Amino acid sequence: MRNKVIVLDIIFVILMFSNSFAQNNEYDYAKHADPFWGAAEDWWTGGHTFAGAAMPFGMVKLGPDCNNKNTNSGYDRNGKIHGFSHTHASGAGGNPKYGNILVMATRGEIDVYNYGSERINELAEPGFFSVDYTDYNINAEFTVTHSVGFHRYRFNEGGQSNILFDLGSYLTWVDDDWTQEFVGSGIQIISDTEIQGYSRIRKGWGNGDAYTVYFYAVLDTPAQKAGTWKSGKINPKSNSEADTGDPVGGYFSFDAEKGQVISVKVGISFLGVEKAKSNISKEIDHWNFSKIKDDAYNAWNKELGKIKIQQANKDYLEIFYSALYHAFLQPTDRTGENPKWNSDKPYYDDFYCIWDTFRATHPLILLINPERQAGMINALLDIYKNEGYMPDARSGNSTGITQGGSNSDVLIADAFVKGLKGIDYSVGLNAMIKNAEVPPGGNEDKYGRAGIPDYNSLGYLAPEHKRAGSRTMEYAFNDYCIAVVADGLGKKSVADKYLRRSDNWKNLWNTFVEDEGAKGFIIPRDRDGSWQLDWDLHHVGSLDDWLYEGNSWEYSFYVPHNIAELIHYCGGTERFEQRLDTFFTKKSVSTNPHTSGYYNVSNEPSFLTPLLYNYIGKQWKSSRMIHRILRENYTTGIDGLPGNDDSGSMSAWYVFHTLGFYPVAGTDVYLISSPKNQKSEIIISDNKKIIINAEGVNDKNIYIQSCKLNGKPYNRCWFRHSDIIDGAVIDFIMGDKPSKWSMDGELPPSLSYQY
Repeated sequence: MRNKVIVLDIIFVILMFSNSFAQNNEYDYAKHADPFWGAAEDWWTGGHTFAGAAMPFGMVKLGPDCNNKNTNSGYDRNGKIHGFSHTHASGAGGNPKYGNILVMATRGEIDVYNYGSERINELAEPGFFSVDYTDYNINAEFTVTHSVGFHRYRFNEGGQSNILFDLGSYLTWVDDDWTQEFVGSGIQIISDTEIQGYSRIRKGWGNGDAYTVYFYAVLDTPAQKAGTWKSGKINPKSNSEADTGDPVGGYFSFDAEKGQVISVKVGISFLGVEKAKSNISKEIDHWNFSKIKDDAYNAWNKELGKIKIQQANKDYLEIFYSALYHAFLQPTDRTGENPKWNSDKPYYDDFYCIWDTFRATHPLILLINPERQAGMINALLDIYKNEGYMPDARSGNSTGITQGGSNSDVLIADAFVKGLKGIDYSVGLNAMIKNAEVPPGGNEDKYGRAGIPDYNSLGYLAPEHKRAGSRTMEYAFNDYCIAVVADGLGKKSVADKYLRRSDNWKNLWNTFVEDEGAKGFIIPRDRDGSWQLDWDLHHVGSLDDWLYEGNSWEYSFYVPHNIAELIHYCGGTERFEQRLDTFFTKKSVSTNPHTSGYYNVSNEPSFLTPLLYNYIGKQWKSSRMIHRILRENYTTGIDGLPGNDDSGSMSAWYVFHTLGFYPVAGTDVYLISSPKNQKSEIIISDNKKIIINAEGVNDKNIYIQSCKLNGKPYNRCWFRHSDIIDGAVIDFIMGDKPSKWSMDGELPPSLSYQY
């Protein structure tokens, strides 16, 4: 009998996952996606992901603002919930942004100061959030369309019940130059079921200009009473508050029956209240909450179903689809909502930041949703046409801080070499060259490349420039990206110029500096060419330091366009291998629990480093390291991420490595790591798919024994985008011991090999 039960269980698992490959997308992928995944608010370990209701790349992100309203996503598992606002970011660090147009349901007398509530029974699924406000005995449910938040409140006790609209609420943090600041607001009660207004906020992450969020809301139940407030003073007979620079709000009150349900639709716009109102009429012309909830869920199911995996480990399945879900929350599609200029081009905001997302998030979007990625790049080029530069970061309709290089260049090059259509690459090249040549004047923290006259004359940035070391390394890679596009467009002299400049990383390389048996590191170099030989190779910097969010050990590996030359500078393959081994195993002084040796899994500068073993014929070491990183740092639940998700960057990194390959951004190369799924299907189009089979894979069988590409033996630990984009079948045989697979195969491309 026991054997029969086991057989039946196995048959159930096989049937369950075979259904996931049905072309009609009947399988429920979205049930595996947990919006709470990685939502922890902790500074070191918190993923800061958005846990509320949203559509893929949706403008409205309707989520809870909790505790002191000082977390980046609004969510905090501790403290009271103050209501649900309609704009949020996901996965960001630094100062919070958004938290606009907050709505809260209460009972009893109107209190506009202390209306927060303890909560229980939080439930989230893609496109939906539900919670019980225990202070008021109210069940609150939320779903969304692209531009509209749909609220449904069940008042479990009778008596006076209220719905508050707080336009003075926003997310905040410590009091510094980047903290969001209130500018102004206005509100108007139109009828006993309608209210409209706006909230204007400035600063926040990136220290941006003031942005205005407009709303129009309609209720399905007429209110018995309505009123407004300004600066906390309630005006029960007022139906409007003009903008005097003070925070305002409005409320509706009802003599509710026990168990009465009241629904609210809140349209959002960055253009005006009339546009907010039209967004409701276009997107929700009825009061069927369940239909909108189902529509949102189905939209996510379709998006998540673009990658179908067969995975017997239930936790791995949940982590995978939670990661894929969070990779598709932003940038935010605000096409038709640009308040600064009229354009027929797509408009995206919340590039937050490209320094984070160019490495994995955007290559993932390009692979499975190329039209979406083309729209994002066209939005960047439209910003360039109207504001002068492509942004490295943008939120609240304003360009934000540039963390390192001009990494929008990488997105252009990545799209170009992968043949992404629908982009004017000549305009893209002009935008890239402007980044590289034209000083942005007093705005070098936000536009172009800071210190570019020095970089172009010295070949590096002297230490008086902020982030001079990491910027020099990134500028060199950015120059390579320009060369690639210029060469492809037939501009040979331009390509040669920037190809030479892509070697500028060597100008910071001091061959004689040694540490832990490794010889040669990047260290600060003064304007006169002298070296700062006392530089601490282990010092991790921030915005005002020589290196940004990394140390010399990390950034000395950052030459993604020419790893072969880097290996030469490190003393050859044997020394390079020893250097990598030390990097991943030597005890770090960092207090971050997610460091592994000198390697920091929770930050982007080392995203590519675990794959560098591929460049010395030791792919099996890449497999082992990736397996260890995934096993030790990613898990299910609210603490599932090893650090800030950074607009899906950590999530996309996970997705690629469970599929078994990872992009070298700005090139057409993918490095093979180690697949974790028994089978994966990446849907390219209706009749094209990439199928990845991993026979025998499990937590012990992590090493590739052999590989076939489209039925033919394949002995390279990398492939090109063109090898898979028209459809491909990759067959791996997995084992528990390293093999000689790919050791005698062609090494991954490097600039030294190509030119």
